[in-house]
Amino acid sequence: MKNIDSLFQQTHDEYVRTRYIAKLHNHCLMNVRFKVRDAYETSVKPKFEKKNGRSPETGHEISKAIEKNLFYRTYSSVRYNAQEMLSQSKQPAVARQLPEMIKVVRKVANENPAGGTLKTDPNLEIPKYITAQDVHLIPGGYHSEFTEDDVAQGFLLGARHGGPPINPGRDFGSVGNSVSAWLKHAYPDFTPANILDMGTQGGSNLMTYKVAYPDVGLYGIDIAAPSLRYGHAKAEMAGVKMHLSQQNAEKVDFEDETFDLVVTSFFFHEIAVPASKRILKEAYRVLKPGGLMVNLELPPHKSCEPFLNFMFDWDTRHNNEPNYRNYRSQDPIALMTEAGFPESETFERIVPEVATYPKDKLADVWDDKVEPPLHGRGGWYIYGSRKA
Repeated sequence: MKNIDSLFQQTHDEYVRTRYIAKLHNHCLMNVRFKVRDAYETSVKPKFEKKNGRSPETGHEISKAIEKNLFYRTYSSVRYNAQEMLSQSKQPAVARQLPEMIKVVRKVANENPAGGTLKTDPNLEIPKYITAQDVHLIPGGYHSEFTEDDVAQGFLLGARHGGPPINPGRDFGSVGNSVSAWLKHAYPDFTPANILDMGTQGGSNLMTYKVAYPDVGLYGIDIAAPSLRYGHAKAEMAGVKMHLSQQNAEKVDFEDETFDLVVTSFFFHEIAVPASKRILKEAYRVLKPGGLMVNLELPPHKSCEPFLNFMFDWDTRHNNEPNYRNYRSQDPIALMTEAGFPESETFERIVPEVATYPKDKLADVWDDKVEPPLHGRGGWYIYGSRKA
């Protein structure tokens, strides 16, 4: 049986275009955005202080003050267009091979060689906070389907194309490795029997928990059927038994106290605040007593100085993520306690990205002997709690 990723074949020009755009996008995201601070410190901030008699106190104030700065406008334009073009550059190759990809998906779904399962729901109502815009400027967003058993959007979102990763330090598939490494350190006696990944997309993070906990049962839900089909094919071909189902995390079909561990990765900032609160309550409901919920997310406003808040919230206005700023304005600890978790068991911290952080320094970071790396620069912000 063909590996579904091997079906992605670009022409020479398509390959070069994808690599160039990916490099450009990464350069903006990981390098140039820090140069925006220079423009802010030397030009925007002094003008604001002269006019207001104080420095900007919030990211929103900086956003208003800097919007006409030429360097910032150039940065935003390049980053926006690179983000939009990245998926567009892959679409021709995906479209050419889509019939073959669908054949593989159907064959895997019929045979299930690893014993996993896939359940989609054509009648599921996709929330308006997902359908109202093409999230991340990806044409069609996460959820769109254009043909029966469509897998195109899942492939665009989940597969690694165009050669080796542009920046191994931002390999979101290794998020599960980083979180599970911290879990094994912080809760050495914790051995989950079943794990639920909410907003799993193709399950790339979910599969990594099998490394830390070989006997764990893997369950993932998402509203996007194309991603679930793609993830199911990947897992079955890799010999990983994973159970994926198309569900809205605001109301899932699992029984009370089903899971020992519930995880999310870059999930909550994509959805409306009222929905996020309902989802946390659902997570609490399906957790067993003593079970853990761990969310890897963007750090909240309270944890960042104004300029960093401004840069994180760029996506609110420019990347079709309208819930970004509102989500980050909340206190994650308060969110957990409101959902029912005991405050005494809640936590938030930065954990190192284990794929890039020096292994001989990990023990020091776990014990807070040294300053942890910044979120997105060798580390990840997590928060969560343990059910009483």
